[in-house]
Amino acid sequence: MRSGWFKAFLMVIAVASGLVYLSSIKAELSTHSERLHRAQHNESLRGQGMMMMRRMEMMEKDINRLMSLMKHYEKKEQGLDKAKKEKKRVMKLFPDSHLFRKWGDDLSEEEQKEAEDLFQRYGYNAFLSDRLPINREIPDTRPPRCAEKRYPEDLPSLSVILIYLDEALSVIKRAIRSIIDRTPPRLLLEIILVDDHSSNDDLLGKLDEYISSIHEERPGLVKKIHHSEQLGLTQARLSGWKAAVGDVVAILDAHIEVHVQWAEPLLARIKEDRTVILTPVFDKISFDDLIPIPYGTSAHGFDWAMWCMYEGFRPEWYALRDDSQPGKSPSVMGILVAERKFFGEIGSLDGGMKIYGGENVELGIRVWLCGGSIEIIPCSRIAHIERFHKPYARDLSSFVRRNALRVAEVWLDDYKYNVEVAWNLPIGNHGIDIGDVSERKKLKEKLKCKPFQWYLDNVYPMLEPMSNLLGYGALINDLLPDQCVDRGPVPGFIPILHGCHFFTPQHCHYHTDGTLHIGGFKSHKYDSSDCLLDPGLGALPGLYQCRMAEQKKLHMFWDFKQGGQIQNRETKRCLEISMRGLNLKLVLQQCSGQRWKLQHVVDVTAQKLHRLSEKLVL
Repeated sequence: MRSGWFKAFLMVIAVASGLVYLSSIKAELSTHSERLHRAQHNESLRGQGMMMMRRMEMMEKDINRLMSLMKHYEKKEQGLDKAKKEKKRVMKLFPDSHLFRKWGDDLSEEEQKEAEDLFQRYGYNAFLSDRLPINREIPDTRPPRCAEKRYPEDLPSLSVILIYLDEALSVIKRAIRSIIDRTPPRLLLEIILVDDHSSNDDLLGKLDEYISSIHEERPGLVKKIHHSEQLGLTQARLSGWKAAVGDVVAILDAHIEVHVQWAEPLLARIKEDRTVILTPVFDKISFDDLIPIPYGTSAHGFDWAMWCMYEGFRPEWYALRDDSQPGKSPSVMGILVAERKFFGEIGSLDGGMKIYGGENVELGIRVWLCGGSIEIIPCSRIAHIERFHKPYARDLSSFVRRNALRVAEVWLDDYKYNVEVAWNLPIGNHGIDIGDVSERKKLKEKLKCKPFQWYLDNVYPMLEPMSNLLGYGALINDLLPDQCVDRGPVPGFIPILHGCHFFTPQHCHYHTDGTLHIGGFKSHKYDSSDCLLDPGLGALPGLYQCRMAEQKKLHMFWDFKQGGQIQNRETKRCLEISMRGLNLKLVLQQCSGQRWKLQHVVDVTAQKLHRLSEKLVL
């Protein structure tokens, strides 16, 4: 770009110089003509002509010099263009890597190797992070009314806790810098770093050097806690909370950047009501290009497997027509802000949780049932890197399952079976060690917490319990015991046979009304599971949203007993396997006696007796 500009500049000079010289010659020729007419053969004219010839020769030399310069820079520009094209032609070494799908086209092979290695280690683009400014600016994504708000001067003091395991040094430094730069010094009492036994050498000496440089401007501001063994997210958060001395604790991930005026609305709300647990609105920082993407304001919820998710607010929040106002939320995603002492009074976090998952849902349920509430604060925003994979393990489902069952045992009362079914486990006999929950049950009694039914009625009415369930799990035909009924490709409306893997696409649920849900059940009233139906035409079975199928009076009801056939009540056709050659598929045809089994059968009588005995004990 620079060489192109210079080339254009030289062209302008050349043209301008030529015009000046031509104007000069024209003036001289005019004067010469007049003089010739007056003086005819005056000797002085010869001298004038010679002078003009010399000036024309000088002009020619200047133009040639300019043209030579232009050719030199043109060759240089062509060389740069060639180098750029050659660099662009560098082979992509990792064409299947998620890191390089929309980033990294201009990297050399060595740079690609380094970037991919760091991506596999951290789950985000640490290569790029190391090259971004530590104090980079991020856009203000708050609702417009937030900038107009004014907060009291005498707000509570703040302890910020950053939790990490094997985080890139530049990411931690950027998090610390953003907190210091965007939090008023009078409010920021301390930053506590909790290292859950990282293996990254950069987080030792180099991080200490950075902390020392901060202490030159803010002595003693940053403190470090290092676990001698890996204890998991819950224990890391508890370590930070126990070490904190501020009036309020903000427990954050270390791969974040706080926005302008992020702390004041949180502290002001807690000053009004110490029993609220708060969370800011998260903006997403993409794991590949590290560009912040604004997220809309929403509540935090969960499904019956205890996986957290974004959720809509209650209607009364939308009725305010002011998106800067706090909104009540059934749960928190994990980042939380609380009055330090109240957090302890209500039971802080369940120390029996292992490694990852479920602790945030447990906190949300407990706070609501035991005297507090959860709120989202739209005027407080934090940009958060959404990692492609977590540092604790590539597959965290076993930890989330175990922790979810622990939550269910303590807090869900008669509804804990929903968690067992969601994880495709036998009701009442899952066989998974969830640890000792006696202390958490004592806490529940001590705090005089409400029953879970109250939570469903008043806090999370959109969470829909399963009812009238007769059997669930994988649906298998005796003819092919290694093949399971599968929901099939999404989008798609035809169930298929697939090798059994027992994950959600193969979770089937048979209900007392005769509906057979395929592909898992939906946890919320605003969602609808997919029901098996007989379209009436053709040999292939179909899937349709259960609510819509019922409204349209489609053939969606089936007679089935464990170990028997599956027959549509209206068409009388059966769900069977067609075994013509190597082409195995599900079909609807005249019943031939094929037998099916569901993985788990619900003992309805035993379940009722168990619930009755629990109520008698209580």
